[in-house]
Amino acid sequence: MLDDKLAKHIQEHGPLPDVVDTNLPSTSRTDAGLIRGSLSVPPPPGGSGNSQGSGGEPRPKKRKQAGGTKEYVPAFRSGPYALLVTLYRNMQNPDSRGFMARAELQREAQPLCDKSFTLPDPGSHYTAWSSMGGLVKKGLVIKDSNPAKYYITDKGSELAHKLELIGEQGVSGSSPQEDSEDMAFTLTGPGNAALTTGLHAGRTESCIDVTSLPSMDVNPNMRRDVGRAARETVLSEMETDESQGSVTSRYKDDSKSRQPLFTLSPGEFEVVLCVDTQETTGGAAGSRKVNLVPELQKNSVRCDVRNLHVGDFLWVAREKVKRLPGQLHPPLPRELVLDYVVERKRMDDLASSIKGSRFKEQKFRLKMSGLRKPIYLVEDFGSSAAHFCLPEATLQQAVVNTQVTDGFFVKRTADMKESVTYLTLMTHYLQSLYAGKTLEGYSREDLQDQSSTLNLNASVIKLLTFPEFNETSVKNKVISVKEMFAKQLMQFHGMSKEKVAAVVNTYPTPVALLQSYSRCGSAAEKERMLAPLKYGHTKRNLGPALSKAVFQLYCSTSNLQ
Repeated sequence: MLDDKLAKHIQEHGPLPDVVDTNLPSTSRTDAGLIRGSLSVPPPPGGSGNSQGSGGEPRPKKRKQAGGTKEYVPAFRSGPYALLVTLYRNMQNPDSRGFMARAELQREAQPLCDKSFTLPDPGSHYTAWSSMGGLVKKGLVIKDSNPAKYYITDKGSELAHKLELIGEQGVSGSSPQEDSEDMAFTLTGPGNAALTTGLHAGRTESCIDVTSLPSMDVNPNMRRDVGRAARETVLSEMETDESQGSVTSRYKDDSKSRQPLFTLSPGEFEVVLCVDTQETTGGAAGSRKVNLVPELQKNSVRCDVRNLHVGDFLWVAREKVKRLPGQLHPPLPRELVLDYVVERKRMDDLASSIKGSRFKEQKFRLKMSGLRKPIYLVEDFGSSAAHFCLPEATLQQAVVNTQVTDGFFVKRTADMKESVTYLTLMTHYLQSLYAGKTLEGYSREDLQDQSSTLNLNASVIKLLTFPEFNETSVKNKVISVKEMFAKQLMQFHGMSKEKVAAVVNTYPTPVALLQSYSRCGSAAEKERMLAPLKYGHTKRNLGPALSKAVFQLYCSTSNLQ
């Protein structure tokens, strides 16, 4: 009876409209169609289904509800959020190189993220750094070169800029502990109607009108001020929630009270000798190099062969780690570089490096490595020096200058076997020396103000992390103008590291030096401008001879004399 009346009504008035009850949680067009199908409703005349109206004309499709396109936005204090904001802030820094290395990026982004960038959670293989691949795929970050360099794209800068401004206004009004990976916010406005990810059930959604946000062509200084304000806001919130176990002011960017990246207490680490791969293979002495590591292992020396960008041997404090339940592999141990690095030179190799100008460059890179106890291991090669490309007296003088002038510790050995014995004794000595010490890991930037003298009596020793040490010691890495200026000044005869430091600290670039020269009244005044500069611990003057030489190089238009 009801079916007949329904069919008659459809023939007279057309098909029934699709009615969806918005109060029902799971009602859809498909469900409504199934209900009508169960009533065996005949198709309306002039067509089949609901695609046509009573006049046989196609029914207009319903327009989708206006709401804007969804854009990707990382959750507050998640891995992608911290990486994007850190790269964006680095780009705003006038001293930025335009990219960030992995270790540097992880260190700077860690205060903005609730999860670790280096250590996975128990039972998981993923860290906050695992999200970097997604940022690269979405075109927000570019990964290039080897070692990897990370650049933020224009698209990533625009998103990070909005995140900075929203962070300044307060994303959710809650403490960082209440926010998790699946917390997000909504941006409304033209082109950004719903920059939304999942919210916790029952949580109020925060909406910010993007039209009220400054566009990306704002002044760079204002961007830096906004970023600084956002960072201070987040840190102040973090400090006020100590009762819930939040990250506190240990991550403040305060150069006067820098906190270690991690700490290794006594008994939590072991001393390992790292051997450069070039010391185990290749060269004319290949057969003897092959025996190096086995000889060390016979002497109960724990050694590891790896690619070292500076030095041939060094020692690291490696964290002792244990496999946790549910993990297939134990987590990677953290490593700190002890302040001892060895450059091994056979006499014939020493002669060729002096003749080829590698000798000064290698010593310079050892000094700039950040390790305070460089050692030059000079190994004799045969009883006769007749086959050397330089006189023996020149080689002996170079060895003496390395110890007296450059401040290196020089160790002379007779052959490879004696060198192995020395490395064995040094390893055992360092194991006993650092056994009762607490070791703190810092970045190179944090250790710049550290004293050049190593205090072995201290109970706590600050050391450089191995990943940053090796990455910042790459020979062909992109160097700053200040570093290139220093390398130029090192070519002057009689110009030591301390003298170069005195010049570049006063005049960081050649442009700054030339501008200072232009303010001098006469050529004689320009020649004497650098003479009173103080250098080193003795605070001696740079001297008129070097001052005149530098002036002639950068200001003279005639041939140098």
